[in-house]
Amino acid sequence: MAVCLDGGRRIMETSPPIGYEECTLFVTRLFTGARLTAVRCLSRSLSMITSRLRTVRDHIRWAVSRFHEEDVFFGHGTDNAWDEARQLVLGALHLPWEIADSYLDCRLEVDEISDLQRLIKRRIDERVPTPYLLGEAWFCGLSFIVDDRVLIPRSPIAELIEERFAPWLADEPARILDLCTGSGCIGIACAEVFPDAEVALADLSYDALEVANQNIERHGMEDRVYTVQGDGFDGLPGQRFDLIVSNPPYVDAEDFADMPDEYQHEPELALACGSDGLNLVRRMLAQAADHLNEKGLLIVEVGNSQVHVQALYPEVDFAWLDFQRGGHGVFMLTAEQCRDHQALFQSKV
Repeated sequence: MAVCLDGGRRIMETSPPIGYEECTLFVTRLFTGARLTAVRCLSRSLSMITSRLRTVRDHIRWAVSRFHEEDVFFGHGTDNAWDEARQLVLGALHLPWEIADSYLDCRLEVDEISDLQRLIKRRIDERVPTPYLLGEAWFCGLSFIVDDRVLIPRSPIAELIEERFAPWLADEPARILDLCTGSGCIGIACAEVFPDAEVALADLSYDALEVANQNIERHGMEDRVYTVQGDGFDGLPGQRFDLIVSNPPYVDAEDFADMPDEYQHEPELALACGSDGLNLVRRMLAQAADHLNEKGLLIVEVGNSQVHVQALYPEVDFAWLDFQRGGHGVFMLTAEQCRDHQALFQSKV
């Protein structure tokens, strides 16, 4: 007679004794069962924890802890777990950011709890950025529709817009171009601070321009903001502007390979642009003089590719702008500089 142990229970087998294969099969099933039991216990534990989450504050606190525990990356409108959790929870509940503290202790409906926990799970498991989960991002105090057809707004150019590009822009611009517009956030925000300006939103992607048109309608600017499809300046022959602002794709190959998982949800067309990130920027610089008015300005974000710009054009005195709220790699050139250096810019294309 053979005796085996299974979780403390004695199992008695009559002769003949079990063989090697039967024993191996039994042990495999035993440990597989143990793993399944552990998974079920963990699942029940998590269910017990989440079942205790009843209020807005409970969910914000729990999300903060989970984001830290799972090493979530922050870089799409927030830079820390608290702001990320607050943005996700309040946004999902359609509550304002500046909410009275007493509201945080309001109990949630069952369906609200279910929706919140589903979104928090996706943020962690799938690494989907919060603005995509909510379908909304904020830029310059304005709300924009966003999805995975467009880059999530986060450019430091927002500071320049809020300051109306002072002190560099002497006069009110009559015509503004947002080149590589994506969601349209930069151009629409410019239209907000310059209410008499006509604004063109240009992009290569038809999908992105669909989102930009939705945002034009959202802000009621159809009468003076319009979209143009084309590669760089290709869709704007003969047109000139007082201000050209661009947040083009500029991530170099090395940085793109190392980007956190969250960025994999954004369109690659809006991020990567060649080994040094400057494939499009080269062409923009070569053609900018042909699209700026006499006293116009060109402002372009290139982020970490600033080092490549400086190495490529050491002769050019780019004005690299500073930001109080963080951000770097944004340069400014006057129309005169673009004209003076056009031959050089064209030689680098």
